[in-house]
Amino acid sequence: MDENKQNSSLAFWAYLAAFLGVFGHATSEFFSVYSGLKGPEVSVWRFTIGGAALLVVALFQKESRNLLQPILEKPLKVIPLAVFGMSMAQLVFHWSLDFASVVQVATIVTTMPILVVVVERIINKTTISAPKVVSGIGAFIGVMLLLTDGYLDQLELGGSSLIGMALALCCAAVGALYLVLVRPLIQEYGAVRITALTFIIGAFALWITVHLVWEISVNPLTLFDRPPQAYGSILALGIWNTCIGFILWLWGISNAPDISRANYLFFLKPVIAALLAWIILNNTISGLQILAILMVTGFVTLELSYNTLIGKWKGLRKKNN
Repeated sequence: MDENKQNSSLAFWAYLAAFLGVFGHATSEFFSVYSGLKGPEVSVWRFTIGGAALLVVALFQKESRNLLQPILEKPLKVIPLAVFGMSMAQLVFHWSLDFASVVQVATIVTTMPILVVVVERIINKTTISAPKVVSGIGAFIGVMLLLTDGYLDQLELGGSSLIGMALALCCAAVGALYLVLVRPLIQEYGAVRITALTFIIGAFALWITVHLVWEISVNPLTLFDRPPQAYGSILALGIWNTCIGFILWLWGISNAPDISRANYLFFLKPVIAALLAWIILNNTISGLQILAILMVTGFVTLELSYNTLIGKWKGLRKKNN
């Protein structure tokens, strides 16, 4: 009984942490806009500031100070995941915005929870239940309604937009693969250590890549050579959206009983963004968007509480019989 309570408590905190991580992701677009940066350069700044913040957090805690341990023990897992996992996903995400609209990119990237289910099935041979499929498709349709309302003209496909949407799909696929593969490492070494290594190693990889491919050299010493709103937004991207947000997100989905179910919280990202735009920016929300928000939150809630609801339903039937 005590073990069941402990597992239930861990599940609650894991899902809560994952939700707070999604909230952090949802606010990143605001700070990206206010930073005045565009394209791959945003990724370099985000990884540089975020990696530095994560290094401080890791060194502050005794259990996460030994950052070399995961690299020395499992270099062929840690380093490739850092370079070709989250780093690549973030790079192609920001790069895709140079070709496609925000609406197109946001719609495609939101397929990530569905792709996590598929990757989990392929790698770990987990079963894909019918409720999971229905709730995933339903939530994705709701996201499409939310994101495309009033922006249907932006969905017209052209040569450049197809490139952008392909990059966005690559981001979702790489991100899904990373989330599934990194889970055992986080469970073994902790979210702080693995997240710190991901962004520290990734920062160097991104700096070199962006310098060679785009001929953009990011100099961290120039951070404060810009207006307060710009450097404040860059710091927020690194500290809040990257350091705090990713620790919560990765710890949450790695300690949740069902990684696929926890990852469905990602569907709430555009919902949170829309509500924040309404509250902070005084943007209007249409009737269709309200319907979409209800659809997304409804399907996500159904997926998260499915086992509990089924258990109560079976209990009632047994009691009545």
